[in-house]
Amino acid sequence: MTRRKPTARIEPTFEGSRAKRRAPAGGAARPKSSKAATGKSGGNRKTPVRGGGARRKTTRRARGAIWSLIRGASYWGLVFAIWAGIAGAALVAFYGARMPSATTWSVPDRPPNVKILAVDGDLIANRGMTGGEAVGLHEMSPYIPQAVIAIEDRRFYSHFGVDPLGLARAMFANIVEGRLVQGGSTLTQQLAKNLFLEPDRTIERKVQEVLLALWLEHRHTKAQILEMYLNRVYFGSGSYGVEAASRRYFNKSAREVSLPEAALLAGLLKAPSRLSPARDPKAAEARAQLVLAAMNDQGLINGRELTTAMSAPATRAAAYWTGSEHYVADRIMEELPGLIGDVRADVVVETTVDLTLQKLAERSIRRLIGENGDKRRVSQGALVSIDGTGAVRAMVGGYDYANSQFDRASEARRQPGSAFKPFVFLAALEAGRTPESMRNDAPVRIGKWTPDNYNGKYYGRVTLATALAKSLNSVSAQLAMEVGPRAVVDTARRLGIESKLAANTSIALGTSEVTPLEITAAYVPFANGGYRPSVHFVRRVKTLTGKLLYEHKPASIPRVISAEHVAMMNQMMAETVRSGTARNAAFGWPAAGKTGTSQNSRDAWFIGYTANLTTGVWFGNDDGTPTKNVTGGSLPALAWHEFMVAAHKGVAVKVLPGAGWRGPVTAETREAAPRPVKPVGTTSVGERDADGFAPPVERSTTASIPRPKAEVGGERRSTGSIMDIILGN
Repeated sequence: MTRRKPTARIEPTFEGSRAKRRAPAGGAARPKSSKAATGKSGGNRKTPVRGGGARRKTTRRARGAIWSLIRGASYWGLVFAIWAGIAGAALVAFYGARMPSATTWSVPDRPPNVKILAVDGDLIANRGMTGGEAVGLHEMSPYIPQAVIAIEDRRFYSHFGVDPLGLARAMFANIVEGRLVQGGSTLTQQLAKNLFLEPDRTIERKVQEVLLALWLEHRHTKAQILEMYLNRVYFGSGSYGVEAASRRYFNKSAREVSLPEAALLAGLLKAPSRLSPARDPKAAEARAQLVLAAMNDQGLINGRELTTAMSAPATRAAAYWTGSEHYVADRIMEELPGLIGDVRADVVVETTVDLTLQKLAERSIRRLIGENGDKRRVSQGALVSIDGTGAVRAMVGGYDYANSQFDRASEARRQPGSAFKPFVFLAALEAGRTPESMRNDAPVRIGKWTPDNYNGKYYGRVTLATALAKSLNSVSAQLAMEVGPRAVVDTARRLGIESKLAANTSIALGTSEVTPLEITAAYVPFANGGYRPSVHFVRRVKTLTGKLLYEHKPASIPRVISAEHVAMMNQMMAETVRSGTARNAAFGWPAAGKTGTSQNSRDAWFIGYTANLTTGVWFGNDDGTPTKNVTGGSLPALAWHEFMVAAHKGVAVKVLPGAGWRGPVTAETREAAPRPVKPVGTTSVGERDADGFAPPVERSTTASIPRPKAEVGGERRSTGSIMDIILGN
């Protein structure tokens, strides 16, 4: 048998290229041992499973590669961390060196708040940059800090000012979402930013924020930090701090906030302007739901509380502060610097305003415009009420403060019409006339000006008392010419009118513009016996600790009308309410006043008074468009009546100064029987007196005052241009 030639055994391998490099020059792989070279391995040699060893080697090599990668990554990660730490430390050192020394750091004072109180201590408003007073953490509703911590910084009580875990969580969430969805700043960092830094998104600002947060944690307790934060953070709609926000959105103190309201406030912190319930109540409520869920997850509220709170409906807050008392607050803020100088700390302002009367006045104005606005084409109203000492008890500056903050009571100048006539008649009384003095109510021409009575109706010979009660324009014009326009202006100035007054003949009909506040104040001397007090809103100003900064102390109140003339005027104007143009104002109390209606019913007024209060009411439109026949005896008298009835409820009746005065009986007064007369040009008027009116028998002190020639009872002529009316040409 032929013996086979033995061949060299070739081990299987996956590294052919390496085997080739290691093969001898002859081309065959060199055996690893003699057994391999001869193909002998002993008596019982088994044939190995082809490829098994290679797989084991590959696995071992892969594991080795992975561990090598891990070791490398760890090494380079450590190196990177070290260098990053060094770089971070250098960055902190660099930006820290640019900051003032930590020994000079201090928490800045909170912007001062002005707390404005009604006469009974009720809050009217808060004013200042924050819009609300600071509230202690122990005073505010406990739901507020719980809700804020739950949604903004759940690890607040465990971190040291900076939360690495929270920062890492936020970074991971932002990477997953591919956008900024979470912030890693703690409440302490947010406070540091609000207290010390500008809202710039720079590395320097972030480094400074961290340093300041660490300093705050070192110097203050967690409770102090949380209290500072809640009293300074912005909640949207101009509200800084929880008290301002609670007042703004819920019209209540932060002490009274409920769980769903606290959740809404906490939810605003993410985006105060966008989520404000004044702008988007549904978005605000949706965010509040997330806050409630977070509070439940953290065990701050139970399931029942969660269900109850989530059932609270979304409500829209007013777009701006509501309530007419804010007109008062704005006025006081204008006056305050003149009383105490710059406001540098929280102060409390005690006012003269009665909040109950204020609300009564507001409801009356709003009701009458709401019911009559469209059909009578009237959109605005104002009311001012002042007592005999000059203290303003109520002031409504418009129909709705939320829609218009312009104060029509103290800023709008409008023509008072016949409401200005009391100054004309007072000037006449002071020149020697009496309520019983007679005048001929007939068409009168002064130069080119011919003032007409309302509805073109004339009454012939009447007393001054009747002329004022019936608001007869012709008689008022005659009196103005008799005493002179300058005397009328001086009388009005003496009683309190401060606006510019034109000393022309048309002043008899109230063509010069005044504000409701000043003309109401000018009626006060009729109500208090002839004295002109200082009109004021502020009684006292104090600090929070009770230190008195200002107190209204009335000086000597000057007498501006004699007691006799006060009695005469009150007798005449009381007749206006009893039987004249202001009959709608009568309410059972001794009262007096005067209506006023400007041309084309653009302005309608009633200013009236009792011995307790003087109240002026105006209705009209901001753009000066005519109303639809709104006169002083209609809506203004009704509003006055409604307000004064409520204001005098339960108050003892008091008579007006000079009540019961009776003047001398003369031949003129016996003649007086007011009755309509025929239009001008008929014989009945001419027969009364060739000059158109009976010459006054009382003394006159104004004979030397130059004035245009007046014709009464003559032929009616065109009124001419508006300049003719104003100048009396």
